[in-house]
Amino acid sequence: MDIINKYLDYLKYNKNYSDKTIKNYKLDLKDYFHFLEQESLNYQEVTYEDLRYLFKHFESLKLSNKSIRRHISSIKGFYRYLTLENKVLDNPFLYVSLPKKESKLPRYLTYEELLEIFQEMPLKTNYDLRNRLILEFLYATGIRVSEIISISISDLDFFNQSVKILGKGKKTRIVYYNDVVKKLLEKYLDIYPKLNKKGLAYLFLNQKGDPLTTSGVSYIINQVIKKISFKKHITPHMLRHSFATHLLNNGCDLSTVQELLGHSSISTTGIYTHVTLDHIKDVYYKCHPRD
Repeated sequence: MDIINKYLDYLKYNKNYSDKTIKNYKLDLKDYFHFLEQESLNYQEVTYEDLRYLFKHFESLKLSNKSIRRHISSIKGFYRYLTLENKVLDNPFLYVSLPKKESKLPRYLTYEELLEIFQEMPLKTNYDLRNRLILEFLYATGIRVSEIISISISDLDFFNQSVKILGKGKKTRIVYYNDVVKKLLEKYLDIYPKLNKKGLAYLFLNQKGDPLTTSGVSYIINQVIKKISFKKHITPHMLRHSFATHLLNNGCDLSTVQELLGHSSISTTGIYTHVTLDHIKDVYYKCHPRD
């Protein structure tokens, strides 16, 4: 519908939402308008009482709380826009609260597990070096997979061992990398001209010389894990979780981790404190002299 397209343009050009977020909003709103069509409802005339049918619709689809939260959040944003544009007199979603988040703790790797992976990774070819650098880079910086594929050579500050990252909502932040990454990066940049067949600015490229995609990074990690016969299934996000958990376990404060991860709210970062509490408990029982 035309109104959906106008709203999506508003999100893109006025709110600077990412293409991925806009795509999700589009899918959610299409689902919502399909529901309205089934119930013979007009989006401008929906009342608070009508919403009980929407929640029954969600139940029939057997959506998780996370999916329902996303759908409602998308629709609430849409109606805020409609109110702003005077397209509706009353916002039926104004007092609708989101379902509780399911308490799902982040999966992460221990430092010993990461060392095992890094030490077992081969460094025989140029692409082996690239793959090792990607994994070390993700763990050293805690950046998202969508952020690592967007890094350009010009984003690197070699003197300060830092990288400028363009995160969610097109917000920039600075993250830092360690000496292990520094050495790998120096070796990688020596062979980089051979990989950069098309003269692009991106740091990480595939075998055709095109920029890597998020699925491409996941594929690389899966192939690495297969080659070294590591027992756990690993995702790029697990390296981000490991980064945050290990920093907190080693005494880093929560607000610093929040900044490095690019979280807009410290409550988002707070999920890692549940993981580190287990670590604190283990250390306590191991270290306290009184049995």
